[in-house]
Amino acid sequence: MAVVLESLATLSVLVFVVTSMLSMGLSLTVSQILDPLRDASLVAKALVANFVLIPTVAYALVLVFPLSEGQSIGIILLATAAGAPFLPKLVEVAKGSIAFGVGLMVLLMVATVVYVPLVLPLLLPGVQVNPLDIASSLVVLMLIPLAIGLVVKARYDGIATSVEPVMSQTSTTALVFLTVLMLVLNFDNLVSVVGTGVILALFVFVAVSFAVGYVLGGPVADNKSVLGLGTGQRNISAALVVAAQNFQDPDVVTILLVGALVMLVVLMVAGGELGRRSEAPSKTGGLTGERGDQQVTPE
Repeated sequence: MAVVLESLATLSVLVFVVTSMLSMGLSLTVSQILDPLRDASLVAKALVANFVLIPTVAYALVLVFPLSEGQSIGIILLATAAGAPFLPKLVEVAKGSIAFGVGLMVLLMVATVVYVPLVLPLLLPGVQVNPLDIASSLVVLMLIPLAIGLVVKARYDGIATSVEPVMSQTSTTALVFLTVLMLVLNFDNLVSVVGTGVILALFVFVAVSFAVGYVLGGPVADNKSVLGLGTGQRNISAALVVAAQNFQDPDVVTILLVGALVMLVVLMVAGGELGRRSEAPSKTGGLTGERGDQQVTPE
């Protein structure tokens, strides 16, 4: 039974990531995605938040909380890996700029491929990271579907308009299945860390990460919400790749899986609250705080 559930969880991840990227590509243009990233100050803040401040926060947390070596390593891995495929869905829940969310995701994902192999061995001596191992799955599952969607949107707008709602609904359904399966499959992991300080440490990590991004987002509400969510949501897939290649301690993978659940709960709640506070979607996306020509309907 466990094998069947694990297979369904893997399938749910694949369906969620691929259909999410297709949905984003089918609803946006390249210029909409790139426009928010032309603000050098905003890009610099995003990079500093994700690759300087958050690793520093993680390092402080492992000193403060009584964690095992494997648990500490897991938090460090989470802190160094950014650019999660879940970000656009969080931004959608928060009614933020989808275009900025996708652009930020791609920026952080590419930066992670370069950053992790260079910096992680300095933080965790002895770790070896092959950037191709991280990049391959990200390219196949994220960039290629996104690119396909963008091409279809640019050349066959009518088809894109009709197919996008199907992809969006499929990704939402897959996310629901994935959430339930993760809770079932990781119930023992959750129970095993109750009372150890791990859940509190992860909650603090996610909350502080979100707050750092939110504050650095500046005065524009859209930028604040997207950067907050983008900084709080770490790249679990990239962290798992590194963990599988370098560590035998089961605590490392446990902290990553429990961390994924904590992020899901905390950031979905934060996104929902931001969505309730936001104004009705307007017509243009990016740095002015408006959303682009895409109208997002709650799913």
